[in-house]
Amino acid sequence: MLKLLDPHYSQIKFISRQIRGETPQKQRDSSIYTIERLFEAVASRDVRQLDGLYQYLHQNMKRLSDSLCKSSHGKTALMKALLHLKDGKNETIDELIDISERLGDIKEFVNAAFTNSYYKGQTALHIAIERRSIFYVKLLVSKGADVHVKASGKFFQSHDGPYFYFGELPLSLAACTNQPDMVDYLMNNKYQQADAKLTDSQGNTVLHTLVVVADNSKENTEFITDIYDLILKNNAQLHPKVKLEDIENNKGLTPLKLAAKTGKLGLFSHILKREFQEHHTKHLSRKFTEWVYGPVHSSLYDLASIDSFEKNSVLEILTYGTDIPNRHEMLETEPLSRLLDEKWKRFGSKMFLFNFLGYVVYLVVFTAVAYNKKNGAPPFPIEDDWMDYLYVSGQGLITLANIYFFFIAIVEMKRKRPKMETLLVDGYYEILFFSQGLMFMVSAGLYLWGQPAYLGFLVLVLALSWVNVLYYSRGYKNMGIYSVMIQKMILSDILRFLFVYVVFLFGFSAAVVSLLIEPPAKNKTITKGRLYAVLSADEECVKPSFRSIDYTILQLFKFTIGMGDMEFTQEYQYGAVFYLLLIFYIILTYILLLNMLIALMNRTVEKLTMETTSIWKLQRAGTILDMEKRLPCCLKMRLRSGVEINLGTALGDDRRRCFRVEEVNWNKWNTNLTKINEDPGCCYGMQQPDSVITKVLILLSSCVPFMQVSLSSQPDKLKLP
Repeated sequence: MLKLLDPHYSQIKFISRQIRGETPQKQRDSSIYTIERLFEAVASRDVRQLDGLYQYLHQNMKRLSDSLCKSSHGKTALMKALLHLKDGKNETIDELIDISERLGDIKEFVNAAFTNSYYKGQTALHIAIERRSIFYVKLLVSKGADVHVKASGKFFQSHDGPYFYFGELPLSLAACTNQPDMVDYLMNNKYQQADAKLTDSQGNTVLHTLVVVADNSKENTEFITDIYDLILKNNAQLHPKVKLEDIENNKGLTPLKLAAKTGKLGLFSHILKREFQEHHTKHLSRKFTEWVYGPVHSSLYDLASIDSFEKNSVLEILTYGTDIPNRHEMLETEPLSRLLDEKWKRFGSKMFLFNFLGYVVYLVVFTAVAYNKKNGAPPFPIEDDWMDYLYVSGQGLITLANIYFFFIAIVEMKRKRPKMETLLVDGYYEILFFSQGLMFMVSAGLYLWGQPAYLGFLVLVLALSWVNVLYYSRGYKNMGIYSVMIQKMILSDILRFLFVYVVFLFGFSAAVVSLLIEPPAKNKTITKGRLYAVLSADEECVKPSFRSIDYTILQLFKFTIGMGDMEFTQEYQYGAVFYLLLIFYIILTYILLLNMLIALMNRTVEKLTMETTSIWKLQRAGTILDMEKRLPCCLKMRLRSGVEINLGTALGDDRRRCFRVEEVNWNKWNTNLTKINEDPGCCYGMQQPDSVITKVLILLSSCVPFMQVSLSSQPDKLKLP
């Protein structure tokens, strides 16, 4: 009471801070925990700020997993704490876990996930893995965190904005962020082992996601291949009979095929050449050393998913994949390069030669029919003469041939879907053969309709047919490379030159035509009523006039090639302007454009010196696969590449179709390799040579693509000790 009566005490106690010009402070009730206070406490990493949290939740019958303890998009205090680690620690996390266990909602708490569309499905386990904290990962897993939960939000899917795709699953996240210890723990912990067979929303396993995040850089390729092998080994120990690499995603692609489809050269080469020496993991290899002698060694490559004998094989993906930027390099990887060479020697060269000879016969017949054309109005009647019968037979032959070219080109273009960027390799000759067949059918229609204009289309088809002989140059390396250079120049340098030249030609032609004056009309009344009249010298010969736009274009084109005539008889306004136009035109076209074209073509030749060989090989690969598709099933089985071998791995009877490649490496001496055979060269020549009947059937298949042949044959089988 005495303090209340003291005037100085009352003045200090009750005067407002606003009156004194001070900002009022909000007083926080220490017994109330709001979501803001809770998040602020865990972000500060000060466990003392959580004092009384358990009492508050217990008294109010709340739990940490309740919606009142989460943000509007599902973030929990545990997630917030994991995002604010310092030196890998945040003491508030242990306190939150302890409180949740005492409240009885530990499993719901550690498995709570984001609910908004951007981070949907992400849990505390995902965040702990991304923060690279194996300590908290072990803690969360031991408390019941689900190792198979999927983070499927927009940020974790491929789209135009910022994102990071890792395959949604915690195991995939650990693998894609180069955490081998984390991968080992997730796959081998005693609480819940991560299943490497599980897929995300796109059907991708953890191996698929490793392929997706690979970028062909040296550092990236090294850690991707190490993690890839680690997962294979761990999965083999847990599930020995599960073939993890055979699982396909939603697009029907295995990890190997996905690597080929996306152009991941480093990982692709590693998968093809992967070889494990330990007996318990040897069955995971795709390459097996058969014998070694000094620097020479014979390797057996597993052809599963590689050989074009199977549907949607790696060879087909690389050969027909127009959107794969480095497929030239990928086809140089063993065993693909040797496999294509073997196919070419076994049946491709024979079929290609037969096709070439058939096309030559077609050209000879076509040229003879066109040269010996009949006079008069079509269609021409057939007379009872052996020459007429021969003529009609030739017409029927070239008609069937061009119909065949037309429809085959449509099928090939539909399958390859050529683009302008890849037209050099895919679709160039398909478009030419399509145009050849189309123009011939137009010519045939005009012929049957009785139109003489059929001859114009016919001669165009004849010229294009001879041009298409260059298609068969790909059967010979030097000519094939030369043909590639011609195609490259046509599709790049000459097309650009023609575009600019046509602009200049039409522009200057229009200017010249507009500048010339129409000559006055002659007075022709003097000849009226007369039977004969004397013509003037000018009227004896009517010459084309520069007032005609087509004639002007022709004359200016002659100036481009140095054959123009500067003598003009027409009247024109502003003679200086007229000659100025001609001079500028000659400078821009004859001097500038033509010399630029020559320079660009020289640069193209120099640039393509190394690239043309790869392009030629890719073109030949497409030709080989096209011819292989025409083989009947029985003959395709007989000509199948490789041999069937029992490798005798940990799986027991491990029979695979393998392709033998002899290699030389002077930098690596293989003294500790596990070899299948001790004696070098013991299996050389085990593949039986083709019989005469097989060679004949190959030639028949090249001319009759869908023939059915009855041939009893079994694939070569070989069992090695």
